[in-house]
Amino acid sequence: MTYHLAQLNVARLLFDLEDSRIDEFRNNLDRINALAESTKGFIWRLKGDSGNATEIPVAPDPMIVANMSVWKNVDSLKAFAYETDHVEFLRKKKLWFEKPTGQYMVLWWIKEGHQPSLEEGMARLKFLEKNGPSKKAFSFRKIVEP
Repeated sequence: MTYHLAQLNVARLLFDLEDSRIDEFRNNLDRINALAESTKGFIWRLKGDSGNATEIPVAPDPMIVANMSVWKNVDSLKAFAYETDHVEFLRKKKLWFEKPTGQYMVLWWIKEGHQPSLEEGMARLKFLEKNGPSKKAFSFRKIVEP
């Protein structure tokens, strides 16, 4: 059986999405999403009608946004996250997002062809925060093989 890597990360915006203080983030969403889609090993990403996931409600708090995607393996996700222009946005995240107080990112293995739901991702994130890394949910700090 073939497995793929699913990832979810959530963050709380410092300002409303329309606020000029996050123009750089908002105005580059399409470019960075296109970069992800063109990266070797990319399979799928969560997106709404606008082409990104920022409009999809994650929690009762409308300032919380999510990014969820599926990759062929850990190496392909790492290559996108840390070896492309995406890394510049990781470096600047404190300009747009609150500092996380808990677990904000989770990885988990899915069967090839499965498209995870946001609810599934949020459940994995909560599981990781409560139980630590396991086959059910893990992070880059402790990668668990399928």
